[in-house]
Amino acid sequence: MTTRMIILTVMVLAAAFSRLIPHPWNFTAIGAMALFGGAYFNDKKQSLLVPMAALALSDLVLGGFHNTTFFVYAGFALIVMMGWFLTEKKSVARIGGLSLAASSVFFLVSNFGVWIMGGMYAPTAQGLVECYVAAIPFFGNQVAGDIFFCAVMFGGYELVKKYALQPNAKLV
Repeated sequence: MTTRMIILTVMVLAAAFSRLIPHPWNFTAIGAMALFGGAYFNDKKQSLLVPMAALALSDLVLGGFHNTTFFVYAGFALIVMMGWFLTEKKSVARIGGLSLAASSVFFLVSNFGVWIMGGMYAPTAQGLVECYVAAIPFFGNQVAGDIFFCAVMFGGYELVKKYALQPNAKLV
């Protein structure tokens, strides 16, 4: 395993386990972790496997498996795939735009799962709308967390790459 691969894996694991520290609802690093994994792991299988395994490990600790887990993981898999669009060209605008899109994808997919699996809402179009409306208060923290942690993860890795992974690099 290369130094680069170790650093990427450690960053993904740290992001997943940041869920274990106190935080506002939905203000977590896991959306950013999925986008980051898709953008930086060279192999597409690894880009899916490492973030999903990290998410599963953190869910084991948190006891986070439930009847909507499939939809949560499907949403994050889609976010990893969105990260594939960043592999060749990363910019603040592209990362920021995909971060907002990732928040939206997760909101739509995970709350669809709540509606279809949860029994909390009527199995009608109105019930689906009610489910999405009820989730709106959590969406702001999702967006803020995704943007913040994308800045931390993408910016942090670029700094590591610049100062620690380059031949003859000197840490300042």
